[in-house]
Amino acid sequence: MPVPARRIPPNFFGFAFGLAGLAEVWLLAAHQHRAPAVISAVLAGIAALVWLAVTVAYFRYLTADRLALWKDLRDPIVAPFLSLAVIAPMILAVVGVYPHAASAGRVLFNIFLVLTVLLAGWFTGQWIIGPLEMNQIHPGYFLPTVAGGLIASDGAAIVGEHRLAEVMLGFGIISWLVIGSIVLGRLFLGPMLPTPLLPTLAIEVAPAAVASLAWFDANGDRIDGPIALFAGYGILMILAQLRLLPVFVRLPFMPSTWAFTFSWAAVAAAALHWLADTRPAGYQAWQYIVIAAITLLVAAVAVRTVVALVRGTLLPTTPPREHTQQPAVA
Repeated sequence: MPVPARRIPPNFFGFAFGLAGLAEVWLLAAHQHRAPAVISAVLAGIAALVWLAVTVAYFRYLTADRLALWKDLRDPIVAPFLSLAVIAPMILAVVGVYPHAASAGRVLFNIFLVLTVLLAGWFTGQWIIGPLEMNQIHPGYFLPTVAGGLIASDGAAIVGEHRLAEVMLGFGIISWLVIGSIVLGRLFLGPMLPTPLLPTLAIEVAPAAVASLAWFDANGDRIDGPIALFAGYGILMILAQLRLLPVFVRLPFMPSTWAFTFSWAAVAAAALHWLADTRPAGYQAWQYIVIAAITLLVAAVAVRTVVALVRGTLLPTTPPREHTQQPAVA
């Protein structure tokens, strides 16, 4: 009798997403002459292999349960994470392919951009007409439209599609204003997030940082009014994370711990831009500290993931309960 395929939660695509974010940090470091470009290329290659492995495992799971994709797309808890299946390779097309094969990288980027936009549109419509309760909303709701739009804007600027970069910046920023208000309202007024979703609180630091990266790449590597505006809100969210540290340090390792990786990688990349542009005393040392800190964070989460995989504790062992009782994330 064949062994049934194990359930692959959509947030597993966050593994490649976090690694892609780290690859982007190292690519920026290479552009600033702080690191060899090969490190970014290797990280992008690892991220691509991880994305491929998760994608194959997820499709195997889908073949075992023909309704699994439909269930995941409509599930108010896990659905937003499914967008990472197309957002992660969109980043990798820019970070890992475009520097070495510009035409191929641009084509791949545009393919995954279209998929990102279509999926974001589907989710937006689903959230409008589908049953959705305020307590089911979490910071992962930033992913399909806010992260998708801002990352697409950044990528379009890098590959030379500047009008598209402007369109996607509007796509992401307006979504950030709308969805950010809803998410913060839920966090302020609703009950504490369930333990498996608590790491998603780290996503709150990402929108301002990713918007900054998109603006830097579209308008020149210089600090201007919009960059300062993004930094103001970004500082607020970073300081808020300090208050959340007692919550974070008590958390066990979970696959959702990967929510910390891309979020802080975006902050690290924005910090590298600020340090290069303002050049405070010792700024070069601070750049190396930023690169080392984010690398250690992602490496620690990656090592812990491999340990869990070897021990057989990474994948969920029981079917998820209904989303009203327990979030269906690992």
